[in-house]
Amino acid sequence: MRRMFLPALIVAAAMFAFAPVYVARAPFESTMGLVQKIFYFHFPSAILMLTSAIVSGVGSARFLVKKRPSADRLAFAAAELTVLFGLLTLVTGPLWARKAWGVWWQWDARLTMSLLLWMIFIAYLLLRKYGGPGSEILSAGLAVFGMANVPFIYVSVNVWRTIHPKTTVVPTLPVDMGSALWFSVAAFVLLYLMLLTARVRLEQQRAAVEQIYLQFEE
Repeated sequence: MRRMFLPALIVAAAMFAFAPVYVARAPFESTMGLVQKIFYFHFPSAILMLTSAIVSGVGSARFLVKKRPSADRLAFAAAELTVLFGLLTLVTGPLWARKAWGVWWQWDARLTMSLLLWMIFIAYLLLRKYGGPGSEILSAGLAVFGMANVPFIYVSVNVWRTIHPKTTVVPTLPVDMGSALWFSVAAFVLLYLMLLTARVRLEQQRAAVEQIYLQFEE
């Protein structure tokens, strides 16, 4: 994975450099016009927020069951990225909603639960930083709870009345819009994998340094 990191990072950078050109060439949506192009960045951010919450939850569950530090490091790294991509989602969403709905925010099911998920993982990070001994156990439980919200967020637009588009919208996009969207998704996914790999590696190095420090203290 280390050998592939730099080439993958270069590919990700190239994709992000080309993404605005690809998105600009995509046709305009008939009612929203230019502002609809925020969708090409909002959608991948939202998908990765949910995916990262699942990664963090699964890693936390493995840590609670098997007590493996590697699982805890993965969960911690994924929790940070959940907050990062959640912030991108919660910023780009209202920018798009102001034009589409006429308001910055609506307390509908998906938006409210997405905000709740983001706040859960902020609480996870605060607990890890300030919770003291044993905080990794408590935060792992919090991550599992956050992961449990992901299916509800996904199906919420299909179950409850909401102004948010349903999940069936994306498969019905015209080819020109769909290709630009999935290109952006691929760029975001590659960036996410690079960030996750780098963050886990950093945690491994931090743990190794702490181990050396404890050995010198003894």
